[in-house]
Amino acid sequence: MLGNYYFAIVGHRDNPVFEMEFNTPTKSMDSSQGRESYKRDDHRHLNQFIAHAALDLVDESMWSTTGIFMMLHDVRNDDGIKNFFSDVYETYIKVIMNPFYDMNKKIESPNFERKVTVAAKKHLLG
Repeated sequence: MLGNYYFAIVGHRDNPVFEMEFNTPTKSMDSSQGRESYKRDDHRHLNQFIAHAALDLVDESMWSTTGIFMMLHDVRNDDGIKNFFSDVYETYIKVIMNPFYDMNKKIESPNFERKVTVAAKKHLLG
């Protein structure tokens, strides 16, 4: 389903462990790259603000897990999001099982990012 998605994994200290945006390609009336880049950056900050504000609503008991997966979206796609979370959770578990990974540190693995992107294309942007 086409739409805009912002995905974040939040650590125990309310820090973003991983975040990524998935946007559908759109044609812009303004052909200057600077204006379009500014819009994307503005939306990214707004999405981060909304996700951080939503953490206040998360119950303390939820923090017994390894991390919290959050998704902001502008279209209803329950099955796609559920399947996306399942695929990403499986990949996330493999990352945190790595003995060299420090919990609550930013995930900077290009392989993890690639797998999240493939899952998004398969389930969200399909």
